[in-house]
Amino acid sequence: MAINTSDRQVAVLITAESKRQQEVLEMIPSENYTSQAVREAVGSVFINKYAEGQAKKRYYQGNSVVDELESLCKKRALELFQLDPDQWGVNVQALSGSPANLAVIAALLEPGERILSMYLPDGGHLSHGWQLPGKKVTLVAKIWDVTFYHVDKGTRVFDYDEIQKQAKEVKPKLLISGGTAYPREIDHKRMAGIAHSVGAYYLADVSHEAGLIAGGVNTSPFPYADVVMMTTHKTLRGPRGAMIFSKKELSSAIDQSVFPSIQGGPHEHTIAGIAVALGEAKTPAFSAYAKQVVKNAQILAGLFMKAGLDVVSGGTDKHLVLIDLRSSGASAWVVAWALEYANIVVNRNTVPFDNGTSVYPSGIRLGTPAITTRGMKEKEMKLIGGWITEIISSVKDIRLPENKEERAAFIIRMKKELPADKTIQRIAKEVTELTAKFPVPERY
Repeated sequence: MAINTSDRQVAVLITAESKRQQEVLEMIPSENYTSQAVREAVGSVFINKYAEGQAKKRYYQGNSVVDELESLCKKRALELFQLDPDQWGVNVQALSGSPANLAVIAALLEPGERILSMYLPDGGHLSHGWQLPGKKVTLVAKIWDVTFYHVDKGTRVFDYDEIQKQAKEVKPKLLISGGTAYPREIDHKRMAGIAHSVGAYYLADVSHEAGLIAGGVNTSPFPYADVVMMTTHKTLRGPRGAMIFSKKELSSAIDQSVFPSIQGGPHEHTIAGIAVALGEAKTPAFSAYAKQVVKNAQILAGLFMKAGLDVVSGGTDKHLVLIDLRSSGASAWVVAWALEYANIVVNRNTVPFDNGTSVYPSGIRLGTPAITTRGMKEKEMKLIGGWITEIISSVKDIRLPENKEERAAFIIRMKKELPADKTIQRIAKEVTELTAKFPVPERY
């Protein structure tokens, strides 16, 4: 029975979300659009099957077809990144990036051993062991001894000599890189050298860059890293999932860490969607897409800098741009909501050496994967960059109160006043006119 008949409430919400996605500029760097083929695979009958264990080593019966599917997915993953199956293994069962990172750490380290990871406000990720003074925020921080490395205060990019010096002092068992809000390429060769010089493993979390690496526009970590983790839904344009690539001698431990250590049966319908996305990513069209993603991001970064905004690191090598709003006087919370009401969706984000909080940070993060999937190029970036800078300028004098009670009342008021702002209303209309010309694609 079709959902329109069986559950009108959910059907209405699906229709509403489809309309929203069509009408807005989706510019959160970790979001993208899958093809119709990927969605069909995720919604297929593979959703019905339970399949604990690895292919041909299951704990349930009836998995002969699932075994073929999972083997195909792994084969495509290794081929896409040009990896020798005699040297590399891949696990495609992890449910998403955070449990995948947890599985890797649990496989490689004993409880209490030391990890050196990137500091969250400098562009790292929660799953790398984030903690606050006196508060272990994540499970990784509660189990392992986590120390952080930072970007340089002047350049706001890595000083690898300083990381080398810190690694010698800390003596970690695992060094992690991962640029969730780091606009520059990471020197994987240097990071691996630092890790191996102190007897540590090197885990490259390339969740954001996976599609750019597959498309040949960002440097591959595979010649250097011991383990590479990536999510599948960002620049790779697959469903929500993750893959863990590892040197062959580590693969068995990682497989066992994923199951049965951390999770139960894999979501085979998601794995079907990942397999489809990997096939799509092996085409010349995808390589062209990856190149355009970076070009679009660099155009935006240039426009923002020309407008006097503080673009962290002075540009980007990837799909994302990070803007520190402190010098403009604007509140990131106000800017993010003003942009959403103008049909431009970004996320507020911490920036290096931030004096704000995770809820009320000092920056906004935006990216080009989804709008590039829709076919937008240089001409559209100039329009979008102009709209964003105009919105920032129009709300820069609206101050977010520091007092909690005043802030609560302010937020309620802003959510009424911002949608009624004439500049925001005009830009919202102009954005909708643009998005109508670039439909969310069914196919690539």
